[in-house]
Amino acid sequence: MSAIREEGADAEPIRVLFTLHNNMNAIDFVGTLEVLASALNDTKDQEDKAFDCEFVGDGEHVMSSSGTSFRSHTTYKEAYKQLKEYDVLVVSGGNAEEIIKTKAEPLGLIRAFADLQEHNSSRERTILSVDTGSLFLAHEGILQGLAATTHPEHYIKLEILAQESAQKELETRTEVMEGERYVVNQGRFDLGDNLNDNPYVYKKSGRKMSEGALRKGSEARKISNARRESIIRRSAMRLGGMRVITAAGSTCGIDAALYLVSALVSHESAQQVSDRMQYTWQKGVVVDSIDV
Repeated sequence: MSAIREEGADAEPIRVLFTLHNNMNAIDFVGTLEVLASALNDTKDQEDKAFDCEFVGDGEHVMSSSGTSFRSHTTYKEAYKQLKEYDVLVVSGGNAEEIIKTKAEPLGLIRAFADLQEHNSSRERTILSVDTGSLFLAHEGILQGLAATTHPEHYIKLEILAQESAQKELETRTEVMEGERYVVNQGRFDLGDNLNDNPYVYKKSGRKMSEGALRKGSEARKISNARRESIIRRSAMRLGGMRVITAAGSTCGIDAALYLVSALVSHESAQQVSDRMQYTWQKGVVVDSIDV
C-alpha cells in the first residue's frame, strides 16, 4: 500500500480494522470512523470510498461506557487469521486499567499487528490510538523510542507504562508530548533541506519550529512526493517502519483521522471531510517527517 495514491491510478479501498472492547469510549470509535468512512479517493465521486472499515470485538455486540451497543463484523479469533490483510489498526480508549490488568484484547492484536510489520515491511501499515488507547500501545512496547500523547489526565500513567516497558525490553524510553492534538511517528517522507519551512515538524533533538509560520499543507505533500522512502529504509526503522499515531482526548481522534486521510489519500479529500462535518481540523505534530 502506497503512502499516497498515485495520480490517475485506480485505488482499492484501504482496509481498516477498528478494535472494540466493553466499556470503551464511544466517541473515540465513532468520531474516527466518521472521518475514514466519509473519505473519497475522488472528491467528485461519492462511490469512490477511500477506506473499507471493519470492527472486531469479543462478541457480536460490544457495549460502550455510555451504554451504546456496537455490532462487530468479526471476532478477535478470526481477526488474527486475517490480520495481514489490513493496512490500518484503530484502537479506541476507555476501560484501560481493566484491560491492562486482565491482559485482555485488544492488547494481543496490537502486538500481532506490529509483529506483522516488523517481519514484512513491504506493506505499509499504520496503527492509530485514540484517547487512552495509547496506554495499550505503551503496555505492548509499541511506543519505545517514539513520541506519543494521550488524554491529559493520563500523561503520568502513559509515562509509567512506557518506562516499565522500556526497562523490561531494555529499550529506549518514550517521549510523552503534552498539549498536542496528535503525534505522528515514522511518516513516509524524508525531512529534506527546508526544515525551517515547516513549523509542525518536531525534531527528536527537542527543537520545535516557530508556531507563527504557516503550515505547508498540500504543498509539503507535493514536495515530499519525490522523496518517498524505500522499503529497505522502512525495514530498518523501528517496528519495520510502521506509522504510529497517538491522539489525545476523544475529539482529537477526528483530527488524527483527518491527518491519516491526508497522508494516505489526499489533502483535498481530508479537507472535504472536514468541511462536510463542519469541523475545524486542528493539526498535531509529525516527528521527523513532513506534515501533509
